[in-house]
Amino acid sequence: MKSIKSPILLMALGLGLQMQAQDYSSVPPKESPMPMKPEMTEIWEPEVKVVTPGKQLGDAPSDAIILFDGSNLDHWVSQKDPSKPAPWKIVNNDHMEVVPGSGGISTKMKFGDCQLHVEFSAPDKVESESQGRGNSGVFLQNRYELQVLDSYNNRTYRNGQAGSIYKDHAPLVNAMRSPLEWNTYDVIYRAPRFKEDGTIDTKATITVLHNGVLVQNNVDINGTTFYIGLHNYPEAHGDDVISLQDHGNKTQFKNIWLRKL
Repeated sequence: MKSIKSPILLMALGLGLQMQAQDYSSVPPKESPMPMKPEMTEIWEPEVKVVTPGKQLGDAPSDAIILFDGSNLDHWVSQKDPSKPAPWKIVNNDHMEVVPGSGGISTKMKFGDCQLHVEFSAPDKVESESQGRGNSGVFLQNRYELQVLDSYNNRTYRNGQAGSIYKDHAPLVNAMRSPLEWNTYDVIYRAPRFKEDGTIDTKATITVLHNGVLVQNNVDINGTTFYIGLHNYPEAHGDDVISLQDHGNKTQFKNIWLRKL
């Protein structure tokens, strides 16, 4: 028996085939993408700036600002009275030594993001213990303290020993040398950013190598260093001075240089 298809069904089938043909005809033919070549991912301009590194490890590179080379304290002033010269002592045209009770010293220039190199030594004569031994500090933007302390065979609270962000982050390890040896800090510092209303947007961050050993690994600085109380960002600020602390000990410093980032 022959099947009988209705005219309506035949028309529907015909319309469907016609629509299908129209859909295919509207799709453009696929084009093969251009084959990748090595030069397509090479960036030539602008050319990378040339910086000549120091001859020996710890020497300043060619684009560094020399803050102290042992000869004078011309880049520093008294922290108590910035109109007066730095009151610390230069020893053997080689290093400076804290004059206890004279107050801290600060750079004349102000800085934000930077790479900083500092060399320091505890007093030659070992006296006292804990925080009373070879105490000083490097204050970035005059607020955030990288602790300087004679932590060689000297027990103290972990977030207050050498290499700590004082009362904020303990160092990963204790890499302190003996009091008759020099220590190095190599610092990568990113200043905090603030919103228009003065509140904190992104915290300051710091990476520190102590004698070539990583002791702070890109940590957030939680605010202005306080001896008592939690650290915070009480107000917005821009670039500011770097300060070295007088904590009553004859701590020594030399070969201080900085690169703006």
